[in-house]
Amino acid sequence: MTAPTATLRVLVVEDDADVADSTAALLAFWGHTTRAERDPLRALQVADDFRPHAVLLDIGLPRMHGYDLARRLRERPWSQGTRLIAVTGWDNDADRKQSMISGIHHHLVKPVRPSVLEHILAGIAPVDHD
Repeated sequence: MTAPTATLRVLVVEDDADVADSTAALLAFWGHTTRAERDPLRALQVADDFRPHAVLLDIGLPRMHGYDLARRLRERPWSQGTRLIAVTGWDNDADRKQSMISGIHHHLVKPVRPSVLEHILAGIAPVDHD
């Protein structure tokens, strides 16, 4: 694998601490600046400060569904260029359609091959969020 050419700010929203930490560590190894958050409500607060270029989000989150989190992130004026990437165990046509309706750009099914994630991130041009 080769490292992506652009350094991104990536927020990982995943309720499984091991998955969140290992994903954030991989992204940091690739040269990205990362934040990992297990609670979706806290993730909204972190996102407002961090202003990520990409958000990797689980769909089956406690306290707030991942689709709802995506919609709330999309309401933020700064999020216009932010890429939302579902990383989930949910894999049927209805789930993929709901991701699209919620403003999620990519619907990846766990376990995600690192090369797939790397390819998606490599296609994101970092845009400053004013």
